[in-house]
Amino acid sequence: MLLAVASLVMTSCKVSYSFSGASTGTLKTVSVAYFQNRAALAPPTLSQYFTEELRDLCERQTNLNLVSGTGDANFEGEITAYSTRPMAISGGEQVELTRFTIAIRVRYTNIQNDKLSFEDTFSQYRDFGSTQSFESVQADLTEKIIEDITEDIFNRAFVNW
Repeated sequence: MLLAVASLVMTSCKVSYSFSGASTGTLKTVSVAYFQNRAALAPPTLSQYFTEELRDLCERQTNLNLVSGTGDANFEGEITAYSTRPMAISGGEQVELTRFTIAIRVRYTNIQNDKLSFEDTFSQYRDFGSTQSFESVQADLTEKIIEDITEDIFNRAFVNW
């Protein structure tokens, strides 16, 4: 009798974990809507790139099925900032260091547990020196920043950080 009760309890409380530390509970599907570009200077391809990176991360790090409609977990939002600004000025009033920043506003909805839903802006930056032109570092820095932002979003949604 004790064995039957123990097995019933163990099978009724299912929590799914992945190697990333993500806990998806009883969620079965995830959807990632297209993130619109609302940043003035962002390249037109950034929306598609970010959306695909977030979708890929969810597929790689969870056992959730990616759906095009509404899933048990849903991501939507927009790119709100894509900018550079001087950070360090030399004695000759020349820029020595420039900061490149990307910010993305995210609305995450967990259909099964509204307490895990959130709306927040995720931002990351990288600095580069005056010896480099923005055009020469833009693609590499964008890739690194988007990787960091998607990981932050993923961790907030599924690792509860």
